[in-house]
Amino acid sequence: MLIWSESCLAFCLFLDKASSPMERGNQTGAGHFLLLRFTEKPFLFGLFLSMYLVTFTGNLLLILAVSSDSHLHTPMYFFLANLSFVDICFTSTTVLKMLWNIQAQRKLITCAGCLSQIFFFIVFGCLDNLLLTVMAYDRFVAICHPLHYMVIMNPQLCRLLAVGSWCISVMGSLLETLTLLRLSFCTNMEIPHFFCDLPEVLKLACSDTFVNTMVVYFVTIVLGVFPLSGILFSYSQIFSSILKISSARGKYKAFSTCGSHLSVVSLFYGTGLGVYLSSAATSSSRTSLVASVMYTIVTPMLNPFIYSLRNRDMKGALGRLLSRAVPLSVGGPLQDSHE
Repeated sequence: MLIWSESCLAFCLFLDKASSPMERGNQTGAGHFLLLRFTEKPFLFGLFLSMYLVTFTGNLLLILAVSSDSHLHTPMYFFLANLSFVDICFTSTTVLKMLWNIQAQRKLITCAGCLSQIFFFIVFGCLDNLLLTVMAYDRFVAICHPLHYMVIMNPQLCRLLAVGSWCISVMGSLLETLTLLRLSFCTNMEIPHFFCDLPEVLKLACSDTFVNTMVVYFVTIVLGVFPLSGILFSYSQIFSSILKISSARGKYKAFSTCGSHLSVVSLFYGTGLGVYLSSAATSSSRTSLVASVMYTIVTPMLNPFIYSLRNRDMKGALGRLLSRAVPLSVGGPLQDSHE
């Protein structure tokens, strides 16, 4: 957490330097970008606000259920709680600014604000990738090496994997974001999106973006392709082990332990690939916009439901949490009167 705080502070101080090429190259005079999508449609405010509240509440309840129930103090739920926290931050990075712009009927976002949004969007997006990979490894150990599970997935390793995921994500995001400061932007500062998406911002640059493109490819391979390859390898080993189980009941029990995670992985990577494939295959921004909404809002909103509806332990923990938080109003007075 100390490394995270110092990195964020250094990043924010770095953004405050008004002498950066990004600020000097902006000929609009105000140092602003314009976010064009959704700000002209105020009827969407209620829809996106409702989706954000569902996302925030669902993931927060999942975190509280894991932290308050001793039965869920296992590596799988430890990483699940981290994933829920990251999903809250991932959605908040884009949706809160969009809601503010819709409500205020404004399209402006400052250069520093845009860079900050890009930085945190990449951080939490990379964290989603890495945490899903770590969770796939956890399921691999649980199914393929069940007798050594508690020895391998010890608390020290779990904390190391979580902290390592944070550090790698921050460094990858800094690498992509700080290279933006060398770019100059001219008169066209309009971003056809509801948030500062890095590829869209690079299209607006007047200066050469070759270095930035190479950095994007490098970070995508290291923090996108490699984690996905790790997930695919883990599940190839998992499916191979499940097929070796003789009884149908044993196969079902083994598959049920990783079914929720596999659903989340499919949803996350399916929508994520849809964003970039749609933008590459067609010039229509509407298709890319819908895919981005699915990726940044819908997927984090559905994750708590996927993990809780298919998991008996999680449903029990949520039930006990809600029963303690909202006690029956009839029971209290009756108990007091008997006493």
